[in-house]
Amino acid sequence: MAGDEVVWRRPPPPLRPYVDLCSGYRMSAAPPSTHQGVPGAHLTFLFCLDGNVEVLEMPDPARGPGRFDAMVAGLHDRPAVMAQGPAQTGIQLRLTWRGARMLFGAPAAALAGDVVDLRALLGARADRLLERLAEAPTWAARFALLDGALARLVADCPRGEPAPEVGRAWDLLVASGGTRRVEELARDVGWSRRHLANRFTAELGVGPKTAARVIRFERACDLLRSPRRPALADVAAVCGYADQPHLARDFRDLAGLTATQWLAERP
Repeated sequence: MAGDEVVWRRPPPPLRPYVDLCSGYRMSAAPPSTHQGVPGAHLTFLFCLDGNVEVLEMPDPARGPGRFDAMVAGLHDRPAVMAQGPAQTGIQLRLTWRGARMLFGAPAAALAGDVVDLRALLGARADRLLERLAEAPTWAARFALLDGALARLVADCPRGEPAPEVGRAWDLLVASGGTRRVEELARDVGWSRRHLANRFTAELGVGPKTAARVIRFERACDLLRSPRRPALADVAAVCGYADQPHLARDFRDLAGLTATQWLAERP
């Protein structure tokens, strides 16, 4: 669509354990529609420089809808449904679960299945940061400003460290692309399967089996959005699915759409 723009950027190395990827975007006005916010291995951290995000259905159906100009969405295993139509400019970050602790002083579990206004986490600092980002004249200036603000949050945040066994289990899952079995993870860290599941869920808000599923699904989605998009059958094979129908099932369950419909939402 004419006038649309997306600028991708990796954060500086000191922030990469906490923020995986940043994108600045500008979307033109379009006819009213909806957009599925699909599950993945990262939390979503978003600033609207103009406009706002209207969440019609939260990933956790027990939580009500909301409208946000600065927000954080936790890990989830159901899609969020958002309104689309008005023009919008913003910055979106893929935040790691470790980043939730280091930026907000709370485990990712506190945000699981929910979309939370940034002011509830950062107070007046959220408004000041949003104003400064909106006033910055270029994407480079906005990213530099954001890097500094995130570094200060990390420096100021109380040091609440997750159990190393939870971190190792997560890292093993990521390294395997979400294909390691929970029994293998438990054996590696020296815990029972039940104890690992309880501690993992208390930190991230999802259990290791769900985490494996969304890690695998996020990888599949990233491949489908890559410039040289592989065929669905190839994506399924690369990402550890038994076959293409298993990938199709995850799109139905996690995105509420077929893969073709999901790609059509993301030109």
